[in-house]
Amino acid sequence: MATTYSIIIPAYNENKRLGATLEQVFAFILSRQWDAEVIVVDDGSRDQTPALVRGYARQHPELRLLENGRNRGKGYSVRHGMLEASGELLLFSDADLASPIEESAKLFAALEAGADIAIGSRWLRPELQKKRQSPLRQLYGRMFNLALRILLRLDFKDTQCGFKAFTRRASRMVFPSQRIERWGFDPEILFLARRSGLKIREVPVAWSHVAGTRISPLRDGLRMFGEVLKIRWNAFSGRYSLPAEEQARE
Repeated sequence: MATTYSIIIPAYNENKRLGATLEQVFAFILSRQWDAEVIVVDDGSRDQTPALVRGYARQHPELRLLENGRNRGKGYSVRHGMLEASGELLLFSDADLASPIEESAKLFAALEAGADIAIGSRWLRPELQKKRQSPLRQLYGRMFNLALRILLRLDFKDTQCGFKAFTRRASRMVFPSQRIERWGFDPEILFLARRSGLKIREVPVAWSHVAGTRISPLRDGLRMFGEVLKIRWNAFSGRYSLPAEEQARE
């Protein structure tokens, strides 16, 4: 049965902080009296993340657990959750709630005002950042953003904030064609959305750097740059024009 809102949370070894995140999400949904579902996509966690989610699901019927079976990557997890969601408006959020769940109202408002996709931005209003990343991480981020502008023509201030919302129609147009399964999936879904003529709105959101991130600025930055080149190659070679079922077989 369709719901109004779907909140998708990709999770990998998040047993220590996911409980607090779910409590905040449930409290917010209740305060808004939203018709909503919460989907946690477990990416092959080796800790007690799935058991924790199952425990919460017994008390919260609006919570669902999806399991990838093995570690596939954040991009795969987001796609899995988006394509299984039943909501008319869909949001994915990092498990650490670097952007508070209350900020989701801004993104959903942008969708209701006519956008197909609303992406949270840390840099439209930098003063909303309560705790910034280190100068080195910020430098790598700026360099990556410049590469996206040059190679993919993505003229957004922030593509990597893990806080994005989609109409159901937009999600069904974008995610079946997504091919990047790890950290570089954000620019790919925005690139695909632009190719499809979807209206994307960048929305300033509150954000705070959370210690314990698994991203290595140098190692993962190089990998993400390689994935940007792969996006350009996929577009040039026509791979994004393949039917969804044929892409899934590759």
